[in-house]
Amino acid sequence: MSHSPASPLLQIEGLHVRVEGKEILRGVDLAVNRGEVHALMGRNGSGKSTLSNAIMGHPRCEVTGGRILFQGQDLAELPTDARARLGIFLAFQYPMAIPGVTVANFLRAALRATRGADAPVKDFRRTVTAAMDELGVDHAFATRYANDGFSGGEKKRLEMLQMSLLQPTLAVLDETDSGLDIDALRIVSEGINRLRSPERGFLVVTHYQRILRYVQPDRVHVMIDGRIVRSGGPELAFELEERGYDWLDADAGVGEAAR
Repeated sequence: MSHSPASPLLQIEGLHVRVEGKEILRGVDLAVNRGEVHALMGRNGSGKSTLSNAIMGHPRCEVTGGRILFQGQDLAELPTDARARLGIFLAFQYPMAIPGVTVANFLRAALRATRGADAPVKDFRRTVTAAMDELGVDHAFATRYANDGFSGGEKKRLEMLQMSLLQPTLAVLDETDSGLDIDALRIVSEGINRLRSPERGFLVVTHYQRILRYVQPDRVHVMIDGRIVRSGGPELAFELEERGYDWLDADAGVGEAAR
């Protein structure tokens, strides 16, 4: 499908999603343009992770209404791997350990899966080494098993390394800052800031405002009970930190007017 340069990178229109028979998203509208960082905030259980998974095509997410457009293309019929090949990347809150698979082999498999071809070994090593140097990662990291026995900070280093290598057009970070100490939080923040570009968009999903002290968002959205009830600039995140979410509950209860 053709799209104009001015059309949003990601456009979500009236999205309704059920998980295991229960409606979680109740009409989400969201647009992320190229070059923008959007923060999606909300309490636990508000539907933030369901939105992240729906964008990536998780099979548990049943879209019952609305649509997700990426670069003008409707993603409805595309499986997760096809979405990844289009340039969508999802960083998880709790990355899975893969015992027996080294970081280097894991990264090479990810590149092969998204590009459809293997990079020559010499080129791959050069690319990984450069990415590690840029992120301040010890080269010995490549020989360890992916996420096996990793600290929270090491898991986040690996995700930022993946993102740096895959160079996605849209990066969705699903509460990737949850439970991190200050050093790990900086790793994630620096990874995002390094990869910000006029061609790339970010959706940073978070329960807390603290990552937004390091990553300046262009827009902040608040989700309550499966709907985005308020959107604004970076100042909205600081208002949430001061006032909590309770002051927006009334907005969540006004139905169509909240959207």
